[in-house]
Amino acid sequence: MNKKVIDLLNAARSRELTAISQYMAQHYELEDQDFGKLASKFKEIAIAEMKHGEKLAERILFLKGEPTSKPDGDAKKGQEIGEMLKTNMGLEAGAMKMYNDASVVCAAEKDQISKEIFEELLKDEEEHFNYFENVKDHIDKLGAAYLATLVG
Repeated sequence: MNKKVIDLLNAARSRELTAISQYMAQHYELEDQDFGKLASKFKEIAIAEMKHGEKLAERILFLKGEPTSKPDGDAKKGQEIGEMLKTNMGLEAGAMKMYNDASVVCAAEKDQISKEIFEELLKDEEEHFNYFENVKDHIDKLGAAYLATLVG
């Protein structure tokens, strides 16, 4: 059992739990506001984060650790779409930094499997960040005209 690696895996799991809560809260709010296309994408990303959390928990258990069930933050509610995207980009940017740093530590600790898990999650988080950034850019440039395409 490598406590340092387990702690990194649990920190990542806490981050994933926060992202799940945030993106699902936003999904419900957007769905209620009839932004169904955007709501569906946020739900899809939340489900990807759920799978990340599960993968981290499985690795923690394999290493004889105890997976955390506590998010590292609270979901922000009642935000405008632009604010949601900024929040989400912040979560993803934080996760990307965390996972980059964690993969380096795992390599130093000679835990190649955990290193590969962090690298795999990093790739997904970069894709999520890119999606949120693209939508924000479209809203910034096109405003209400772009938002109208997300209805339904």
